[in-house]
Amino acid sequence: MADASSAPAVTDERLAARAREVLRIESASVAALEDRIGPVFVEVVRRIHALGGRLVVTGIGKSGVVARKLASTFSSTGTPALFLHAADGMHGDIGMLVRGDALLAISKSGESPELAELVPAVKRLGIPIIAMTAGGGSRLAREADLVLDVGVEVEACPHDLAPTASSTAALAMGDALAMAIVELRQFSAEDFARLHPGGELGRRLTWRVRDVMLSDPDVVPRLTPDDGLAAATYEIAHKRGTVPVVDGEERLLGVITAGDLTRYAADHPDFMEHQVGEIMNPEPYTVREDVMAAAALAELRRHAIMALPVVDADGMLLGIVHLHDLLRAGFG
Repeated sequence: MADASSAPAVTDERLAARAREVLRIESASVAALEDRIGPVFVEVVRRIHALGGRLVVTGIGKSGVVARKLASTFSSTGTPALFLHAADGMHGDIGMLVRGDALLAISKSGESPELAELVPAVKRLGIPIIAMTAGGGSRLAREADLVLDVGVEVEACPHDLAPTASSTAALAMGDALAMAIVELRQFSAEDFARLHPGGELGRRLTWRVRDVMLSDPDVVPRLTPDDGLAAATYEIAHKRGTVPVVDGEERLLGVITAGDLTRYAADHPDFMEHQVGEIMNPEPYTVREDVMAAAALAELRRHAIMALPVVDADGMLLGIVHLHDLLRAGFG
């Protein structure tokens, strides 16, 4: 290693320039993969989708790290997958493979000694092999049933040695595989939620409007069309700006908001003598209680409104869901 004390100082500009160069190289490496998406890629997608067993993903070194991540991605999107360390495979872990499985082997060069030993052993078990490597001339590519080319022109390492662009390309191609299989499987947000029940992600995918809305009759604001605007002013000010308007059976007839009241008051100095029914919006946006909370948030943002009355199939008022409650619950 060179003596750092005798080397010229590296400027801030040089550091920033190196970082930008890395991003350019890695971006170009990923972009180049787009032209390699063709019949072989589609066949790989359909083969994995049709598996009766698991997709076992293997690699060594940086490729092993990518393989571990991709196994997790496949599993979390509906394709049962396991990670197999290429070196451990020849010391007993190959026993995790059973008929119906397929092996996805990832290698920058396709010449890793560990894979060179593992792949023939896997073939003897009758397990199909999919390779992600550079080109089709390597030992791994020759042994594989299908090959996805993830080779790169140059690594982002200044010495063109450390796997950087190559590992990024392999990761991107693996993600492309996983998402194409999601498309083929028609894997829904609800399917995803069943596999991610915990934490913020689980909340976003499992919580429905009923879990966030205000439903206590003493808390949910309401007015009737015959109420005066003086009463409406009080409800709007104390009940967060949006008030449902209902009939005697609690059927939703409309809503009145702070904006409605302000606009009406500007044109009617005697507005306090008028009634709610004169200025309410009789066709408000509403939501059902079983709708995903994230979808309700999207609806609020799409229409630039602050709250949605929650109604049942007969239009009866069940509650109200506010933008601020959704944000406080961790949505958005």
